This record gives sequence, structure tokens and C-alpha cells, in this order.
Amino acid sequence: MDDLAGFLRTRRSRVDPASAGIAVDSRRRVDGLRREEVAHLSGVSVDYYVRLEQGRANKPSEQVLDALARVLGLDEIEREHLYRLARQRRRRARTPGGRVRPELLRVLDLVTGAPAMIMDHRMDVLAGNRLAGLLYGRPVPGLNTARHLFLEETDRGLYAEWEQCTLDAVGHLRLAAGKYPDDTRLASLIGELAMGSERFRRLWARADVRARTHGRKVYRHPLIGLLELHQENFALPDGSGREMLVLSAAAGSPAEDGLRLLAGLGADTKSAEAHTEHPVDARARE
Repeated sequence: MDDLAGFLRTRRSRVDPASAGIAVDSRRRVDGLRREEVAHLSGVSVDYYVRLEQGRANKPSEQVLDALARVLGLDEIEREHLYRLARQRRRRARTPGGRVRPELLRVLDLVTGAPAMIMDHRMDVLAGNRLAGLLYGRPVPGLNTARHLFLEETDRGLYAEWEQCTLDAVGHLRLAAGKYPDDTRLASLIGELAMGSERFRRLWARADVRARTHGRKVYRHPLIGLLELHQENFALPDGSGREMLVLSAAAGSPAEDGLRLLAGLGADTKSAEAHTEHPVDARARE
């Protein structure tokens, strides 16, 4: 799903030669740096770097990786991704699975003023509270938010900033593919998205990686209207790669009023309908 050679090629093509001190003229036909230029700037032989990009040298040292990260201008997330890809053949990360602990479901029930969900590295929603179900207009367990973005809602649906959301989703899936290269369900999802969405194919080819942490999320609810929320991601401390996502509204904001109205619209909805465990996750033991 992801490999060191492909990542190096895409990063190399984005480096401005002038920023690396390389003079360019109108005859240059290469986007970014040439292979020999990366090799020279990194202090490695051209032959060795070519073998890296061809997938024939799979154990670069930490010093080589540090030099490549510097020359290619990688940020912290990209640098960690590079090291992970380089270590794949030596140590494969176990694909997480198993059930959502009942204690976590209780925590979701305690979050009453904001939509909250538990999501895995595939962007499968494993559990969610009542308000999350009302935001999405359906029980959220079983929902895959990447599939929802690219194959269901597109740019006219729930996500008011759809294009930005797609960038974030593809960047996250790229990061997950590097961490769990043996995850067949993740590979199947990526194949499905590539078959069904031209935008996904274009973004995937860019090989960008992004980590979900926090930030602005704007939803366009069919009954409430625009909801400008803040998403905060809390990594669960069990090594499962799962996160709890909470979508809060600023105090006194129109979005806070909107969430109150949303909760009132579904006042008769039972909480259990929203946070039942994702059935796929319950049987997954890869």
C-alpha cells in the first residue's frame, strides 16, 4: 500500500532546486530535484540512492535517513513516516483489532454536549454518542468516514469544507498504510476508494501524510444549518491506534446554539442506538 521508494520519488519532485542552491535554466525538464542531486546533497552515492528509489536497498541507516529528510525538507510527520517505511521489512506493526471496552462506551455517554466518537486507523467509527448520530443523521457505528467523504457526501453534502476534509482523510490513510502495511481491510478500503473516486486517486498519488490532532470542522446539517466546531483527537493509551474524537462548539457561539437545537430535535432518541459497537470491529482479529 505504501513504500519507501514511492515516498522518496514524490518528495524529491517537490523540492525547489533553487532552495537547495542548484542553478536551473529553461532547459531543465525535471520537476524538483534529480536523483543525482539528492544523492550529492545527502552525501550518499548515486548508485545507492537509485537503488533506494527502485526498492532494491531496504535498510538505510539512521544517518542516511536523517540526511534525506533534511534534503527533502520533510516536516516532523513526514520524517516519522520515512523512518517507519524504512523499518517495514525489519519489523512489521501488528494490525490492531478487538472490541471497544465497555468503560469507553460509558465515557461516550458522559459526553452530552458535543458529538463524540471512537475511530480506528481505517477511519471506521467503532462507537459514538447520541449527538454524533444526530449530526450524521444515522447511527454512526459502522460508518467509515473516508467512504462517506469520497463515495457518499462528495462536495454537496454534510462537509462544508469538503476539499480540506478530503486532504486530511487521504493524508491520514497514507500514514496508516505506512504503519500497518499488512492490513488487508485497509488495503481493500483504499482500493475501493481509488476505484470509486477520481479525487481520491489524484490525492493518493501525491503521497502526502497527515496526522489527525485537532482543528476546525464545519458541517452543513440539513435541519440546523452550518455548525462550526472544533475537533479534538485523543489517542487511546492502549496502543490500538484508535482515537476518541470530540467535536465541541465555542461558548456563546451560533454553533453552541445549533448543537442544543440538534439535541432537542432528537430528544426521544435512545442513547443505545448511537453507541452500539461497530459490528465489523467486533469480529475483526487480524
